[in-house]
Amino acid sequence: MNPEALALAAPASLLIGAAVSLACGKRSGVAAWVAILATSFAAVLGTASAANVLRSGAGWSIEAAWSLPWATFSVGMDGLSAYFLAFILALAVPAAAYGKGYLAHEGDSRWAGASWAFFQILVASMAVVVLARDGVLFLIAWEGMSVASFFLVIHDHRRPEVRSDALVYLVATHLGAAALAAMFGLWGRGAGSLAFAALQGAPLSRNVAWVLFLLALVGFGSKAGLAPFHVWLPKAHPAAPSHVSALMSGVMIKMGIYGLMRFILMSGPPPAGWGYALLGIGALSAVGGVLYALAQHDLKRLLAYHSVENVGIITMGLGAGLLARTAGLEAVAMAALCGSLLHVLNHGLFKSLLFYSGGAATQAAGTRNMERLGGLLRRMPVTGAAFLAGAAAICALPPFNGFVSEWLIYSGLFNGALQGPGAVSAVLFVTIPLLALVGGLALACFAKASGVVFLGEPRSEEAARCKEVSPWMTVPMVLTALACAGVGLAAPWALRIVAPAARELAGISSNAAWNTSLGAGPLSAVVLAGWMLLIVAGIMLGFRRLLLKGKALSEAPTWGCGYAAPTARMQYTASSFAQPLLEPLSRLMRPSLRKRRPKGIFPERASFSSHYDDPADRTIFDPAITLLERLAGALRPLQQGRLQVYLLYVLLTLVALIAWEVLA
Repeated sequence: MNPEALALAAPASLLIGAAVSLACGKRSGVAAWVAILATSFAAVLGTASAANVLRSGAGWSIEAAWSLPWATFSVGMDGLSAYFLAFILALAVPAAAYGKGYLAHEGDSRWAGASWAFFQILVASMAVVVLARDGVLFLIAWEGMSVASFFLVIHDHRRPEVRSDALVYLVATHLGAAALAAMFGLWGRGAGSLAFAALQGAPLSRNVAWVLFLLALVGFGSKAGLAPFHVWLPKAHPAAPSHVSALMSGVMIKMGIYGLMRFILMSGPPPAGWGYALLGIGALSAVGGVLYALAQHDLKRLLAYHSVENVGIITMGLGAGLLARTAGLEAVAMAALCGSLLHVLNHGLFKSLLFYSGGAATQAAGTRNMERLGGLLRRMPVTGAAFLAGAAAICALPPFNGFVSEWLIYSGLFNGALQGPGAVSAVLFVTIPLLALVGGLALACFAKASGVVFLGEPRSEEAARCKEVSPWMTVPMVLTALACAGVGLAAPWALRIVAPAARELAGISSNAAWNTSLGAGPLSAVVLAGWMLLIVAGIMLGFRRLLLKGKALSEAPTWGCGYAAPTARMQYTASSFAQPLLEPLSRLMRPSLRKRRPKGIFPERASFSSHYDDPADRTIFDPAITLLERLAGALRPLQQGRLQVYLLYVLLTLVALIAWEVLA
């Protein structure tokens, strides 16, 4: 089977699987098996096709007539599409397997078949998004992705807060889609077609190019979760089942990154201003995301804000790469862009791992509130170890994968600051401490999350009763954790996968300069250090076991600082751990604090709680939604409930369109 047929068969098999899962109705076990098999089959087909393109460097395209107006059925694959297609399908397989175990407690639910059908439609839509070579097909697949993910988010629809959060997501994603429709409409009007080949060859004035870029930034940035378009993300991800959260956070939001990269490839050599804009919005997302993650008490909401942070890091790498490209620094551009592209994969892996392990912990305890968890590492050792591995990866600690991609971005920033012209050098130099600040705060945040959730003593009876989850959930955790370590320890090989797409974005045809200066050579030394770290750790562990062999071991409680009867209430809470870091920023973050101070010589009760409202919600989206509600209320009289009136509206619309066409 040729690469074209393999690529098209992947989404087709998922859509067939979706139809079969839907037909299963209440039989959740059968529907889940269909989804797992269909997703695995699609992954084999799609990754085989993508590997062929990445290995040979020869892309392909297919075009056929289509009955839709202004559209052709045009699909294709180049290095960028191949990388993202393999990424989507590979990460969907463990999500499907994990979902079978995660949803097992629901039994034969009425909506089981529909839920698994929407899961497969979501994966198929993302695959078509990266294969599409026509604006209409792209928007159809984009809408399919948005609608399918909405129905997955609203899985637990009986809870009012889930319905509310899902509605916010639906509104946000369609506002982004409206910006993309406007972008394609404006672009296609000048090109005379919505085919990507025609759009790519269309001459653009400076002003039109900037308008298109801003529309792309809003449309794709809202899907990616870039600040300030991120408000749906910390609402939708906690509301969804954990396997859906993993797929949305690890994979789906990267469709926004893919869209930005595809737009840059199609619009020709980018102006330096685009690089500055992407660096700025990336830095805002990274710093804001990690700060508000540090303030969270809900574990899944904390992980959702870290998606905002990491998408910001990816965008910073993309912006730095574009700036280096405009300055003629090919090797620097390759370093930053390879780091950005590799972080797409790395974030998909470690964020999926964190949602798997965090979801298992919160499902076992029956709560996402970290203040009611604790001591889970002893009760759930596999889940706890997986979460710690994901935490190390997201904090960019060697030898895990997050270290490699952030090291490449740092390499691009440092060398760009040293080699670039004045303005480029200054901006990249300022970006370095911002990225370092993000890394330090992420380390503090996951020290908090890991310690409060998995260490210490249980803070509630539910946490004390937790036990390890089923193999359907633990096996995907273990495999994903191994993948995080594997990418970090085989970074030069991973670099070969992202290099074709990075060369396309950097606008160069050869990676010779990259290999000799900032690329495979230095990265091999970094990886060698990671292997040495593992070897030393293994030797020390073996030496310890040898010393303790045959000796009796005993356990004793940790010293309680002189307290005769220490309790879980004496432990650090999530709030108390983060408070020293967040208090200096209280004027900026404006927390809502509730304090009950101790009274009397022997106080019986005291309490403290904090809540941090997202400023984008408070200052932009809440006022905008209130205004829209008022406008909608003013238009309510138009809704008469009479068929004749609605037919009149249709007739008047047709007359207006005919008049427009005649006058134009």
